[in-house]
Amino acid sequence: MHVHTVHSVDSFITAKELAFFMKKRGLDGVAITDHDTVSGFREFRKKLDMLLIPGVEVSTGQGHVLGIGVERMVEAGLSFAETIDLIHDAGGLAIVAHPTAFFKGIPEERLDEGFDGMEVVNASAVPFHYSVRKNRMLAVKLDLPQTGGSDAHYGPEVGMGYSLVDADGEVDEVIGAIRRGAVKPFGRGIPWSTRVKRGFYNFKRLVGKL
Repeated sequence: MHVHTVHSVDSFITAKELAFFMKKRGLDGVAITDHDTVSGFREFRKKLDMLLIPGVEVSTGQGHVLGIGVERMVEAGLSFAETIDLIHDAGGLAIVAHPTAFFKGIPEERLDEGFDGMEVVNASAVPFHYSVRKNRMLAVKLDLPQTGGSDAHYGPEVGMGYSLVDADGEVDEVIGAIRRGAVKPFGRGIPWSTRVKRGFYNFKRLVGKL
């Protein structure tokens, strides 16, 4: 429910790599949620014969929001309320991303804005176990469906966090199941060795652009 591709400036995941790691992790599908663009989904659905859920990670003026089921651009830099309305207008679900992660979390008082769900498991969040506990408490308090995702930017991270959804293998069925809360989050934190490798590749890319 939260995967970035090469269409995100900070991600390395190609279509070939996504297909490989989806199969390796036993995933039935994946939501492509690039930063402020849906171009990754548009490209990958032409190349991959598997369940791809359209999505986007919107950079709002208050934090990040996952638009799940969204196939068109959602303007960045707006408020939570405005962003949620745009995601709903596009037929999607507005899921608050990594709400308690250090450095990119969201104040608790901003979470009661009409979200459709909360990302309880984010494999990239640090510290991972604290994040999951706090997110779960908030989701229960706000009575929001709980999702899990890897927030993957590097192939081996795919599937570290995931959602078990009680639905058939169709996008509309998955969206409907999440909306009614027929979803459970699972996963583990991305190992530090994998994070270091991702950082190394990012460094190489930056050096190559100098």
